Amino acid sequence: MKTKIAENIRFYRKQLNMTQGELAKLLCGKKSLVSNYENGYSTPDIYTLCRLADIFGITLDELVEWESD
Repeated sequence: MKTKIAENIRFYRKQLNMTQGELAKLLCGKKSLVSNYENGYSTPDIYTLCRLADIFGITLDELVEWESD
């Protein structure tokens, strides 16, 4: 099952015209790491989520689409 986080990682990566391999290098991981995130097979830990938000130039809330009621 895909999560909104997975969709957002793919969306923001593509907005930067970045390949999965390029993003994986910035995260010090393998291409399969980003692929697994984008396909919903795994979810990034909080450190990685913060790093992704920084790379994409967005807030963590935007990445996970968190809204308080």
